[in-house]
Amino acid sequence: MAIVPCRWAGFSVLLVAACGAPKSPAAPPPDAAAASSIDSASPAASASPAASASASPAMGPVDPSSEAATTAAKARLALVDDGKYADSWQQGAKNFQGAISSEDWAKAAASVRGPLGRLVSRQLRSAQFKTSLPGAPDGKYVVVQFATVFENKARAVETVTPAQEADGSWKVSGYFIR
Repeated sequence: MAIVPCRWAGFSVLLVAACGAPKSPAAPPPDAAAASSIDSASPAASASPAASASASPAMGPVDPSSEAATTAAKARLALVDDGKYADSWQQGAKNFQGAISSEDWAKAAASVRGPLGRLVSRQLRSAQFKTSLPGAPDGKYVVVQFATVFENKARAVETVTPAQEADGSWKVSGYFIR
């Protein structure tokens, strides 16, 4: 598995798919100290833009066209919260699946999420539509951020980045925790 340090949205993260790194069994696995952020995958579920927009007075505006992407982000997080890493890989964006195997993703995700403990709370902060992201091919993306509390980390920001696939569906290609 190729995990490469990159800069994304102004902070350092460990990425797999978004930097276009190919699969490579020779790359070192992430450890809990070095991996404050990881890349991931997701499906689609359901969310209301009105409910999302009113979720927090501090939250930025949520574009109604981002509803399906935000839904995909929430569904992806539910799988990761339940430790269903292989399922989250299966439902991920094609660029994500091409960059990391299901087995390697499960190991990487477990090594980062495990130490955080169980989810205590998660609140949508923002959802921003983008057509360009550093290190990723141009396309349609929504950068979704959540204010999250875990059992062993009181303040976290989860950034989930769904990408629109060729068939019009939204599948998560990036997942970062800081």
